Amino acid sequence: MAINPNQILPQQCLIIFSRYPEAGKTKTRMIPALGAEGAANLQRRMTEHTLAQAKELQGAMAVVVEVHFAGGNQSLMAEWLGMDVVCKPQTSGDLGTRMASAFNNAFAGGMERVVMIGIDCPDIDGKLLQEAFKYLQNHDLVLGEAEDGGYYLIGLSSHQKELFTGISWGTGEVFRQTRDIAEKLNLSTAYLRVLNDVDRPEDLPIWLKYGAQ
Repeated sequence: MAINPNQILPQQCLIIFSRYPEAGKTKTRMIPALGAEGAANLQRRMTEHTLAQAKELQGAMAVVVEVHFAGGNQSLMAEWLGMDVVCKPQTSGDLGTRMASAFNNAFAGGMERVVMIGIDCPDIDGKLLQEAFKYLQNHDLVLGEAEDGGYYLIGLSSHQKELFTGISWGTGEVFRQTRDIAEKLNLSTAYLRVLNDVDRPEDLPIWLKYGAQ
């Protein structure tokens, strides 16, 4: 009996939002401490660190990993991360629009569980990502709250575009607003442990504990 190849393809997707590390355009809040080149290098190394955790995840379960990038172009991303890393340009619009589009495209492409992270939280590891995907087997939504009031991870088992509208992106209200919308939509939600992002110079010790310079 012939095997349908669609039955063995991963139906889970990890989306990593990042930016091409161009000096003066990435990690700009770090420039006073690191300089423009240093801030861009931080963006580069944190992206590579996040990809390493994604590869750890792929060693434990079948997951498609995609890097959705802003800045740069397809050629520059391939030169940086290699041809074996799936890189897709982010759509235009505010952060919510871009996130909603990425989720919509993943589910339209046949994915059943989709998790999205950025590169600003180095404490995310393969085990935490496994936990997120396992929650999505019996929850609509999984959220990882960031210490600053945002979230470092969001996962869905179906597209919920309402979660990305009316959000005060870049403020300490993001997690609370998202949770409130989820409650109004009656979504079953699982929560991961609270972690810290690395956004400002005072956050650098979080990154430096991984031996990075």
